[in-house]
Amino acid sequence: MTVLQENNSGKYRHEIKLLLSKAEYVTARTRISALMKPDSHSLKNGDYFIRSLYFDDINRSSYWDKIAGVTHRKKFRIRTYNFSTDVIRLECKEKNGDRIRKTSTGITLDCAKALINGDNSLLKPDSSFVTAEFLSLWGGKGLRPSVVVDYVREAYIEPIGNVRITFDKALRAGLSSVDMFDENLLTVPAYPNGMVIMEVKYDGFIPKALSMLVSSVSGEKIAVSKFTTCRDVVNNYKPQAISL
Repeated sequence: MTVLQENNSGKYRHEIKLLLSKAEYVTARTRISALMKPDSHSLKNGDYFIRSLYFDDINRSSYWDKIAGVTHRKKFRIRTYNFSTDVIRLECKEKNGDRIRKTSTGITLDCAKALINGDNSLLKPDSSFVTAEFLSLWGGKGLRPSVVVDYVREAYIEPIGNVRITFDKALRAGLSSVDMFDENLLTVPAYPNGMVIMEVKYDGFIPKALSMLVSSVSGEKIAVSKFTTCRDVVNNYKPQAISL
């Protein structure tokens, strides 16, 4: 399976996030799909499933830095697509103000499973920034698995401005384990009312027609983090309050 990598060039990109109701999503999707093409993976398979395992240190720095609104912060995760183990990525997502960049490297299934179990011996230092910093934080700050995050993605692209708009739906948090490869992993919805996260990423500018369209989308502009949202779900979970 070939997966489109959003940005692994080391360049920062701008990012806008909106939280949409179901009705707002339908309206936005209708307008955006008329102007933009599905990304290569969506074009072939339609919406695709993403599962990520996020890591945090013993002080929960990634979580608290996000809550505190720290301008420059990083998160590490392991990511898979469509329940396949053909492509497994160790990624660093770095945010600086309203700009982001993502760098990643491929790892094996055995290596991913070892990291989940607290063993970093299969992750060898190489020329990858991601691997080097991950291992440094693993040993220096006790970086370990924190929460599994699932969602379904619908993605569109516009080559002019390198614009990518995604709708992330059915956000769920792993409740019973941090083993992202557990076929029986229990997950629960982060938004029981079906809210959708719309993300707009671009390099230097957005074409005018598309910019006007994005500006017209009804929704709450937020600094939502799937990681912190799902971490909160796990921390606050009450079986009687959330329908599976």
